[in-house]
Amino acid sequence: MAEQRRTERLDQPRVPRGLRLPRVDQESFGRWAEGIARAMGTALFIVYMTLVLGVWFVWNTFAPESLRFDPYTFTFLTLVLSIQASYAAPLILLAQNRQSDRDRIALDEDRRRATMQKADTEYLAREIAALRIAMGEVATRDFLRSELARLAEELDEAAQRRQQRERRQQEREGARRRGGEPLDEPRDDVDGDHSGDGRFED
Repeated sequence: MAEQRRTERLDQPRVPRGLRLPRVDQESFGRWAEGIARAMGTALFIVYMTLVLGVWFVWNTFAPESLRFDPYTFTFLTLVLSIQASYAAPLILLAQNRQSDRDRIALDEDRRRATMQKADTEYLAREIAALRIAMGEVATRDFLRSELARLAEELDEAAQRRQQRERRQQEREGARRRGGEPLDEPRDDVDGDHSGDGRFED
C-alpha cells in the first residue's frame, strides 16, 4: 500500500481501483499520436481531404441512384467527419502535451546550463581581476627599459669618474717625476719653526 502511494503522481490521471484497464505503452502511443497530428497539420492532408470530399459529393449526387451509398443529405459523411474530429482532437492534445513536456525539460536544461555558464563567467571574471592585480605588481617592459637606461647612465658616469681619477693620478705621477714631489702636497720648512718675536726656542 505504501509503495502504491509512493508511485502515484499528481500529474497523471488516477486509475480506478475497481476497473482494470489494459496497459498501453505510453511512449509508443504518444509517438503514434504525434505522427498523426503532424500529418493532419500539413497542406497535403488538406488537399487529400478536399479531394475525397469532392469525389464523395460528386459520386453521391450524379451517380445512378442504385450506386449511391450516401445520398443527399450525406448522413454517412457527417458521421465519418464527426468520428474523425472526435479522435483527432484528443490525438492533437496528446501530441501538444508531449511537446509541452519536452519544452519544459528543454527549458530546465537551458536554465541549468545558463546557471553553469553564469558561474563559469563569474569565476573567470574573478580570475581575470586577480591576474590584473598580480600584473600590477610585476615589472613591465617599459619599467625594465627605464631601469636599464638609468643603470647604463650610472655606469657611464662611474666610468667617466674613474677615467678622471686615472687622469689626475697620471698627472700627479708626471708632476712627481718632474719635480720630485707632487704639487698638491705641502713641503716641510727646512729652517725650523720661528716664534713671533724672531727668537729661536730652546
